Amino acid sequence: MSEPVVPTSGARPLAGVRSVIAVGAGKGGVGKSTVAALLAVGLRRKGRKAALLDADVYGPSLPRITGTEGAQPGVSEDGFIIPPEKDGIPVLSIGYFLPPEQAVIWRGPMAQKYVKELLERGQWGQLDCLVVDLPPGTGDIPLTLAQTIPLTGAVIVCTPQELALADAIKALRMYQKLGVEPLGMIENMSYYICPKCGHREDVFAHGGVEAAARRLEVPFLGAIPLNTTIRRHGDQGALSESFTQTEPSLVAALEQIVERLIEQLERRLAQAAPPPRLSIE
Repeated sequence: MSEPVVPTSGARPLAGVRSVIAVGAGKGGVGKSTVAALLAVGLRRKGRKAALLDADVYGPSLPRITGTEGAQPGVSEDGFIIPPEKDGIPVLSIGYFLPPEQAVIWRGPMAQKYVKELLERGQWGQLDCLVVDLPPGTGDIPLTLAQTIPLTGAVIVCTPQELALADAIKALRMYQKLGVEPLGMIENMSYYICPKCGHREDVFAHGGVEAAARRLEVPFLGAIPLNTTIRRHGDQGALSESFTQTEPSLVAALEQIVERLIEQLERRLAQAAPPPRLSIE
């Protein structure tokens, strides 16, 4: 495994972690956490060693989405936190340390301390990708965390309608101002295909994210349809089945997004690689 990318945010790289991917959004309710988990599953299916960090402190939903609710992280002899695993993917979340339905009422410094603790004390091992589910928006929490976590790049999740897109572009600009390269944008809930008759309906419009990505000169990773299978698998904590037990069109859409993300990661890693050294005697 190659050396980790030196992040442009100034944060210290994680030992053994090749790349850290932030998954963000301009606003809540666009399926950001579900997409983050799907990306980790997809990367794992492509042979990458992937893990998930739930940095969405006020809405930690990854334990439910990954089917690890009630899991108890372990502690190693040297004090590192051993993450629970699902389908070979380590997952760390504040949700493991809170009673069900308890609200998190923290100011920015407390949230930063929590994420930094899980990030640095997590026993991640050797990873190709650590996928970090960041809080939505451009306020103090996502801003502080983006400066704390050694990010290789950011993926912005958005639904097609103009109102959501306007907020997503602001989130994208925030990462750019922090020196975090956008790895791409994903249009979630992009369209709906009736499973009975095959009729397609653009419930929230369609194509707005791709057009915005083209205008902003940011990679467009792909579109995920509004699909009851993803919703059901997320509620059941079985998102890996969205790649295996669903209609071929959905599988193709998810795999295309993962493949394009890998392409962007490899391009980013190649750019960050040090030039060869010549020895002249």
